Amino acid sequence: MYTEKDLVRIAKRDNNRKRNYLVVNPFQGKHIPVSPGKAMEVFTELARQLLIYREERILVIGFAETATAIGARIAMEAGACYIQTTRENIPGAAYLVFSEQHSHAVEQRLVKDDLDSVMGGIDRIVFAEDEVTTGNTILNLITVLEQYYKREMKFAVASLLNGMPEEAVEEFTGRGIGLHYLVKTRHDRYPEIADRAAEDGIYHQEDVSEGEYTACFDIQGWMDTRRLTDMTRYGNACQRLSEETIKLLSLKGKEKILVLGTEECMFPGLYVGTRLEEMGHFVMFHATTRSPISVSGSPAYPLHERYALSSMYEKDRKIFVYDIGSYDAVVVVTDAQNSKQEGKRGEWSLLNALRKKNEKIYLVRWCKQ
Repeated sequence: MYTEKDLVRIAKRDNNRKRNYLVVNPFQGKHIPVSPGKAMEVFTELARQLLIYREERILVIGFAETATAIGARIAMEAGACYIQTTRENIPGAAYLVFSEQHSHAVEQRLVKDDLDSVMGGIDRIVFAEDEVTTGNTILNLITVLEQYYKREMKFAVASLLNGMPEEAVEEFTGRGIGLHYLVKTRHDRYPEIADRAAEDGIYHQEDVSEGEYTACFDIQGWMDTRRLTDMTRYGNACQRLSEETIKLLSLKGKEKILVLGTEECMFPGLYVGTRLEEMGHFVMFHATTRSPISVSGSPAYPLHERYALSSMYEKDRKIFVYDIGSYDAVVVVTDAQNSKQEGKRGEWSLLNALRKKNEKIYLVRWCKQ
């Protein structure tokens, strides 16, 4: 049983007029470093609530970027097929587009071609989120799905946190949309808490000067969850990725290791981190993000140090990573397929950020066959 104290930290959004606060979950594996095993444990606890649908054919949709790993784990546990929303450009794909009003990047997309191929055989769609605040984003997507497919569909929502007001809960319940979560939250105090935060943390500017990783590995077998994914095959692919990664790394004894995911690519690194943890290493996991968040010097505030980066996925995109610690080794796990061309600036900016506190830094690119 989890409580608000376990799963909620309030941070201040940087330059977002729509909502001044961000709920940061210390067990989610996004902004705050976490034991990968602990993150998996939390996601699995949420997945157990979906056992009531075990007789149904389920499609899980995970929301980018923060809930991609949550959705993958839920789908894996439920034996469901999976697809995540994305803000990336997928060559040749047609999309269903919907909006996420309070976000810094409002447009979300789903690959329509893949949904077309499976929708006729699906009984229920489960939306996986880290947090549901108003439910408007999910309703926006439901509207798009119902308008396009013109058939009756059953829906449910699985989120680590649910902060929906009573009237929104009643609307979902009235429409037969199941709500499953670990902790119910109230957001009344969150704007005030964010306003009180002193923005006096450490801010590192982007550094794209050229550099060399300790080693770079291209490991084949990538499966892209931005496309419809068979989770049995995906689990096997992640297992092969972890085995190959561990074989290539020069790790000794029970070392302290950071595994870092990149933007929407969270679950593969989380899986690798879990395997390293099972081998006896001390492992932490988190990921780069598009979210610009203020940092503070206060010990009570969740984030203290911010590093500005370039994206490995799109050369003009600015991203961030928070609170990099010191480790015996750092393993970056990415599915950025353009890393050898325009993604180089992203690779270098991340390397230079990590080098402020670390020497041994590996880059693992999960690539197509």
